[in-house]
Amino acid sequence: MTGLPPPLRPAGVAAAYRVQDALHASLAAAGLGTIAGHKIGCTTPVMQRYLKIDHPCAGGVMAARTYRDSARLRHGAFVRVGVECEIAVVLGRDLPARDRPYSPAEVTSAVEACAAAIEIVDDRWADYGTVDTPTLIADDFFNAGAVLGVRRRFDPGLDLAALRGAMTINGRETGRGTGADALGSPLHALAWLASARGGLSAGQFVLTGSMVQTHWAARGDACTVEVEGLGRAEAAFD
Repeated sequence: MTGLPPPLRPAGVAAAYRVQDALHASLAAAGLGTIAGHKIGCTTPVMQRYLKIDHPCAGGVMAARTYRDSARLRHGAFVRVGVECEIAVVLGRDLPARDRPYSPAEVTSAVEACAAAIEIVDDRWADYGTVDTPTLIADDFFNAGAVLGVRRRFDPGLDLAALRGAMTINGRETGRGTGADALGSPLHALAWLASARGGLSAGQFVLTGSMVQTHWAARGDACTVEVEGLGRAEAAFD
């Protein structure tokens, strides 16, 4: 796609999220299940530079597109599939929408578990660099799924910001970063999401932002992400 015709483009970020909500309802009706989790894009300097967007953007992850530990996917099922290296957090209680922002301390108490994760993204645009940000948000901000590694029960003493993560493709490292790259901490990213979107439910997960630049996968690629102390997640494309 080259972008939406001007009359159909969301008129700002708030309108874009309303379109995204309608998209989620349509995907659920099409058999993809409920929203299992959320993704936050552009929380890290590497991704803000790469996409030339200087603020976080959120999307949803449908249940049918959520995988545990590893996934083997058909490369041809995507337009231009990519993978990203993330720290995921899993909520143990709701973070309902409210008028005042959430603090990192408030959202920390809601986290039940965390895991290494791969975000699967799909570039469905002829040139995403020419597409306005509200349109990208309306289209779930590139999300096409997620692979979550084994969940580790969250200890508030665990410093997610200090954890180092790396991504390898076919055994070759392609990038590394730390949890601090995500707005200073994955928990800061979670506070942003809870404040900006609200309505986060117990049992849902949140991908807090890629620590490495997106790798656009070729047919036959095998991706592994590892986050120290959290383990790994894997995805392969046939």
